[in-house]
Amino acid sequence: MPDGDDRPLSRAPRWVDVRSEGLGLPATERYTRREFIASAVGGLLASTVPWRDVRAAGQWPGYARAMVIDGCGSPGNSRTEASGALLASMVEDVRRSGLTCVNVTVGPVGTRPSDEAFAQAVSDIEFWDGQVDANSEVFAKVRTVADLDAAKRAGRTGLAYAFQDGVSFQEDLARLEVFQRLGVRVIQPTYNRHNLLGDGCLESVDAGLSRVGVEAIERMNALGILVDLSHCGRQTAADALRVSKAPVVFTHTGCAALADHPRNRTDAELHAVAQKGGVAGIYFMPYLDVGHQATADLVIRHLEHAIGVAGEDHVSIGTDGGVSAEVDDEAYRHDFAESVRKRREAGIGAPGESETAYPFAADLNSPRRLEWLATRLSARGHGDRRIEKILGANLRRVFVETWTG
Repeated sequence: MPDGDDRPLSRAPRWVDVRSEGLGLPATERYTRREFIASAVGGLLASTVPWRDVRAAGQWPGYARAMVIDGCGSPGNSRTEASGALLASMVEDVRRSGLTCVNVTVGPVGTRPSDEAFAQAVSDIEFWDGQVDANSEVFAKVRTVADLDAAKRAGRTGLAYAFQDGVSFQEDLARLEVFQRLGVRVIQPTYNRHNLLGDGCLESVDAGLSRVGVEAIERMNALGILVDLSHCGRQTAADALRVSKAPVVFTHTGCAALADHPRNRTDAELHAVAQKGGVAGIYFMPYLDVGHQATADLVIRHLEHAIGVAGEDHVSIGTDGGVSAEVDDEAYRHDFAESVRKRREAGIGAPGESETAYPFAADLNSPRRLEWLATRLSARGHGDRRIEKILGANLRRVFVETWTG
């Protein structure tokens, strides 16, 4: 976390050095991300809905034809091995999910040497390229909109690569060209904290984009890389909106008007992103009702608010979770609670973190969670075309307008 985003799967355990986060603690205070962040790809609790029950809840007839894009997610779940290797069952979950594309985070977040971050990002990309090659009947790498459309026609799930922090290139913007060639198509300038590009949403003071941050946005535009502002501080996001000549997005967020949290976006921000031609993706996180488990009703409440503010052409989904469903497990809940306590003691816990608020929507716990969400939206009177836009057509349009490199 702080909100569950720091979890790109990789071939080796990731480590958080709490001293590197500016906390002044001994360098020996280290945990794997699975220990420290509590496997935030998903959570476990008794009320999760089994796959068979979600399937029985109803199917939206337009799902098979729709372009279905998770703007922030990953194959797997909290049971993904520390090596990052996907179990055969997890690959099968992706196959049956009906997802056209998942925007997968690669690379580290947080303060660390730039060269180390660069090497980790390249390693992550190599790992996911290997997963695509090993499961080519299920996965496809997405670099272009043509790749996205081809994945849809073939019934495969495309993987688009994204950064949630500029730490791997902040000292050498020429690396953006390297990452673009390797397939990175979505980049957040900052994560929750300050870096050389700007300030994250958990900083007490937000000075906005630095001069190098402005240049980074300009280079991303030129390279055809979509600018994502999900974790940026409010002034940093405002500066990026001003500087960018292309649409920008919040791939995974909520509505601050409904839940006051630094990771949620104000009505003014939602409107500004829409005016720029971008989208705001609603996540399935405990910040939709701060400190409480997300539910389908909460997701829909935030979707409907965002539609009212930004319009139906500027809203999408970024679950911020794994594709595979979670299974009730007492050991996990114990470990999750322990990790929240560790984060609190270390001083890096985000507002609203709770030992019982797991980072997924409890009643959308299925590989086909977006189909069930679509069914709920349809039952509430949303038309098929609007639902198609929310599920992925809006994000595809933004990709068309930004992936020009």
